[in-house]
Amino acid sequence: MSLTLLFRDEYLVAIDKPAGLLVHKSDIDRHETQFAVQLLRDQIGQHVYPIHRLDKGTSGILLFALDAQTCAHVVNQFTEASVTKHYTAIVRGWPTSPQHIDHPLTRIKDPYDKPREKCEVQSAQTDVRVLNKVSLPLPVDKYPEARYALVEATPLTGRRHQIRRHLKHIAHPIIGDVRYGKGPHNRFFREHLGIGRMLLACTALQFQHPITQQQIKLDCELDSEFHQAFQTFGWD
Repeated sequence: MSLTLLFRDEYLVAIDKPAGLLVHKSDIDRHETQFAVQLLRDQIGQHVYPIHRLDKGTSGILLFALDAQTCAHVVNQFTEASVTKHYTAIVRGWPTSPQHIDHPLTRIKDPYDKPREKCEVQSAQTDVRVLNKVSLPLPVDKYPEARYALVEATPLTGRRHQIRRHLKHIAHPIIGDVRYGKGPHNRFFREHLGIGRMLLACTALQFQHPITQQQIKLDCELDSEFHQAFQTFGWD
């Protein structure tokens, strides 16, 4: 697999991560044999340090450092919430727009956590705005018609699965999200549109370059499955 490079200099490299690709090895997905870290390392011929992570099912901008010091500097920007991130998603229903979600989330445990260690509740905020909507005269789940919306989600904090959990919290889960989504709508997209992936992508990222101090703005195109939905729904 050849990864699409969105940005590269002597300190940083950004890729367009395909949906279904893990960032690095995980105990949860032990059967997987391809990972973004190894693929990128082999492609550019040098070691890479992942600065943040995207869920396996999420596509879009993934940023790496080419040395440990640069990685630490940019990770600190993510920790301090000074990095601007925009995600695009297709969700069930028509959310109120614009909408500010301020809903605390319990930290999701990692495999290295102690078995009885209590997970703390963390503040979490996400801004959501609707970009497009569609209503289909088809009964899906318990409603006589199916409504879907294209949304932009901007996380103001960086909690694990934040956008997915926040959109579920407001009753507009992401299509294709097996963990937090709605099965009947996921099946509708699989069976009628041939789309089985989670329709969530990181499409814009802005941060300060740790060496040059310039503002770096990265953008990423949506993939073919998003465009297939756009064509079906008559969205630009």
